[in-house]
Amino acid sequence: MASAEQPSDASPRSRRRARELALQALYEIDVSAHAPEEVLQRMAADIRASGPVVQYAQELISGIIAHRREIDAQIARHASAWPIAQISTIDRNLLRLGVYELTFNSSKIPVGVAINEAVELAKRYGSDSSSRFVNGVLGRVVDDQRRTEPPPQP
Repeated sequence: MASAEQPSDASPRSRRRARELALQALYEIDVSAHAPEEVLQRMAADIRASGPVVQYAQELISGIIAHRREIDAQIARHASAWPIAQISTIDRNLLRLGVYELTFNSSKIPVGVAINEAVELAKRYGSDSSSRFVNGVLGRVVDDQRRTEPPPQP
């Protein structure tokens, strides 16, 4: 059972539900500028989300908000044909979620899982081309990270 001290220790199923909740909250926050805490609490109550789901969703939302400038810079660099403001709101927030997990949460979430989860959410909530777009951008983020990371020490 996950403790309140370690929201990332939620089960894979709880993390999946948390990502979905976070995506929905990020979408509303992006289009309406409502307060993140209020949006999350209202949405969590509406779906009767469990503690670990709410905790991980909060971790994701807080992290994305705290690192938004850096995340958006990575998206702009790896989706250069699309100015960030012109990316659909759902795709923009799917990318923010994926980039956050790849860049700032990678010690907790494996790269393949982060990409797969973002792609699955894109299939569910995005347009017909969203999953390919999200997969491509996140793949380029990972490639770039691998090129710029120092090699492992023996």
